[in-house]
Amino acid sequence: MAHYIATDSKREQFRRYLEKLGVLDMLTKVLVALYEEPEKPNSALDFLKHHLGAATPENPEIELLRLELAEMKEKYKATIEENKKIKAKLAQYEPRQEEKRAE
Repeated sequence: MAHYIATDSKREQFRRYLEKLGVLDMLTKVLVALYEEPEKPNSALDFLKHHLGAATPENPEIELLRLELAEMKEKYKATIEENKKIKAKLAQYEPRQEEKRAE
């Protein structure tokens, strides 16, 4: 009987731990979303993974990649603008099509 009480106590401690951290609420919300899904997905496990994965904190590596992507987009825009300016300058020095035909 003492073994049963110890196990029960551990279960209760673990349940409180999960409740305190919001794990039970999150699981409940995801399971309710699955229940209310009009067309049940082929893989309930994938559904759970997807919905739980969206709620997890970001991986620091992902944040670094996002920052790098933003930098690259800015460099790309600057390069496009520079390219336009250089093309405009080059066009000033190239003979026009009409002048080429006249020669």
